[in-house]
Amino acid sequence: MSNAPILVIGSTGKTGRRIAATLSARQIPVRHGSRNSAIPFDWDRPDTWARALKGVASAYVSYFPDLAFPGAPEKIEALAESAKQAGVKRLVLLSGRGEAHAQHCEDIIANSGLEFTLVRAAWFAQNFSEGYLRDPVLDGMIALPAGDVREPIVDVDDIADVAVAALTEDHHAGQLYEITGPQLLSFAEAASELSSATRSEVRYLPISFDQFHAAMTEIGGAMVADVFTDICREVLDGRNASLGDGVKRALGREPRDFATFCRLAADAGAWSAAA
Repeated sequence: MSNAPILVIGSTGKTGRRIAATLSARQIPVRHGSRNSAIPFDWDRPDTWARALKGVASAYVSYFPDLAFPGAPEKIEALAESAKQAGVKRLVLLSGRGEAHAQHCEDIIANSGLEFTLVRAAWFAQNFSEGYLRDPVLDGMIALPAGDVREPIVDVDDIADVAVAALTEDHHAGQLYEITGPQLLSFAEAASELSSATRSEVRYLPISFDQFHAAMTEIGGAMVADVFTDICREVLDGRNASLGDGVKRALGREPRDFATFCRLAADAGAWSAAA
């Protein structure tokens, strides 16, 4: 790769900030792509895209709030065209495992004429430590409409490591990496691991989709509730109850397991009341 900067779209998010930090630690020029960056990037302001893309060698694409939201495919297609016009060589797209909308966006990137790598990720372990499930963990109760479904929960650090490799190494071009953890866990089993790590009881409560929708409506409003409930209906039906080999293929190592994630997150103070 050249010495041109790498654009990290979503550089303040779970994956993006890890990718930006790793690239910087390797002394690889990084251009942060967020609304408040020195050169801002805003998904809702296409007029910011050309300047953010100008002169970059490759770009990490994380769509906020989710590829399942209305208008996402159109914006992904417009971004790919803007990247081509700016002379960007490669796009690395973060996608969601088992999500039809996300896979439609994968197709847009794959057919863009640019080099690409697709990073199709399972349920984030960090949802429990940095995301919307952190407070429920602290309260001792995780309520989700997942029944007894088992998920290959993935450590976001693994996603970031794969993305960094794809952004900086040529042999990942054209690859689709299914990024999962190394084992299938029910959410009850995940709660047990969280209990061990936090040394405080964390229970899993299966709820209905209607109950989940009502809770999400209070948090984010009706549209957010509609989209995330639809995502849960789609991906929490058992379709993701299998392991992917993306970490092994991309990095030559096994992915981190959930128990290790829980232990390290607890040691780092993720569930400290002051965090």
